Amino acid sequence: MIEIKTSEEWKNIVEQSRKAPIFVLKHSATCPISISGHHVFEHYETSISKYYLIVQKNRSISNEIKKDLNVRHETPQVLLLKDGEAVWYASHYDISKSSMKSAVEEHC
Repeated sequence: MIEIKTSEEWKNIVEQSRKAPIFVLKHSATCPISISGHHVFEHYETSISKYYLIVQKNRSISNEIKKDLNVRHETPQVLLLKDGEAVWYASHYDISKSSMKSAVEEHC
């Protein structure tokens, strides 16, 4: 897992998703539900690249993600990017290994 720290990194991730699917997690470092979502995401084994964003540290990038992907902002939130778009996302207690596995099977 790689932390997204700059807008440039975010733009590169969107471009990379045009070649291969990418998972992105947005989460809050202080919310118990968000910490749980982070834990599930961290331990989900996949060959798909995984990135994460800590919303408190990078609110502007979180806003870019919302705008660029046209998805409602939630935390925690996992997004599956493909071809520069969010083809699937889940938030809160819908973040699970089985939901991510199903998303991969459906979209990749």
